[in-house]
Amino acid sequence: MISLSQDGAGFGDADAQVNVYIANRPSMAEYADLAAVEPLQSGEIELINRACGNGWRKLFNVYAKLLFALDAKQFSFTAQAKSWQLFRDRYLLQAQSNTALWFSAPRLNGDSQQIHIIAGRTYAKALLDAGLSAQLNWLNNEFAVDSYHRLLVCPYFDYRQLNNEKLLFLAQLIKELDETP
Repeated sequence: MISLSQDGAGFGDADAQVNVYIANRPSMAEYADLAAVEPLQSGEIELINRACGNGWRKLFNVYAKLLFALDAKQFSFTAQAKSWQLFRDRYLLQAQSNTALWFSAPRLNGDSQQIHIIAGRTYAKALLDAGLSAQLNWLNNEFAVDSYHRLLVCPYFDYRQLNNEKLLFLAQLIKELDETP
């Protein structure tokens, strides 16, 4: 059963502009009791990749690739590193990175400039069933938008589910959130 508790757990910057929400967390003892958003340290992504497998490597890679696909006028991720790989290794989900990966439900605020991305249609529907107050407009079978809450639903952050074409589509949807009156 999914809880919509106001307590948030995850990795990264608690005040991030780009927030991604997933249903699971790394199966490592050090993260089992994580009850807040904790910034990762340099090298910690690689540690998680080695301990938890290729699925986590894909998730971190896709997150970094998405950030580099975003419009540089809206977001400064490309100014911090020359490639998505360097951004992933040096900044992603670290303190003041402006990125967060949450293992809890989104805390939506229509006045915020934050972007909220639920990775996975099944997880999004479970959150809605649990009472998440979002008004999703399904664009197709994989993508949905709630412009007021700046909330998007997309395929899970995996190369096969969120391939390069779909990743660029997601980046365009994010750009359009700032163009919506």
